[in-house]
Amino acid sequence: MPVSLPTKVGLFGGTFDPPHLGHLRAAQAAASQVGLEEVLFVVANDPWQKSDQRVVTPAAVRRDMVEQLLEGQSGFTVDDREIRRGGPSYTADTLEEIHRERPDADLFLIVGQDSAATMAATWQRPDVIFDLATVVVVTRPGGALPKSVLPSDSIYVEMNPVDVSSSQIRNLASRGEPFAHLTTDAVVQFISTRGVYVGAQ
Repeated sequence: MPVSLPTKVGLFGGTFDPPHLGHLRAAQAAASQVGLEEVLFVVANDPWQKSDQRVVTPAAVRRDMVEQLLEGQSGFTVDDREIRRGGPSYTADTLEEIHRERPDADLFLIVGQDSAATMAATWQRPDVIFDLATVVVVTRPGGALPKSVLPSDSIYVEMNPVDVSSSQIRNLASRGEPFAHLTTDAVVQFISTRGVYVGAQ
């Protein structure tokens, strides 16, 4: 009788204020190059490393925007456990929770280069993160981090660079300028009809 292999589950956490093509391309690169069977987009409730620097869009709105981003994307789903849990969002807590729910799954934490460079120094309980998940660093071509920054089993995947940031979209939307080239049509429609960033700074 064949032995079933563990499900390979990717976790892609973020503020997603708003989600954009860069987020989508990063998840696609990680899924295809690592062989992930599903990717959970984990929407932060209180992104504590950002919320003391600027006003963050309400979590429920950001969750709804991610749902729009993932329309038609097979294997990609929104996970709102951090919103339901409330308070500051810590990746270590989320990984512990998912590990309890799905002890047979192999967990892979998808992060960008900039986040990867600061994980060990600034994230809460990085030892727990590194113990429960394999870190997948999405890099720009030729931009891999020194291997010593993260555990030796970390995986580095490349994606074609996408010149977009959430702050760029917020700024354009607040001024009523077009930003359709930076995210999906569904997200553009959501932001425009709801006036999500009208008057934002």
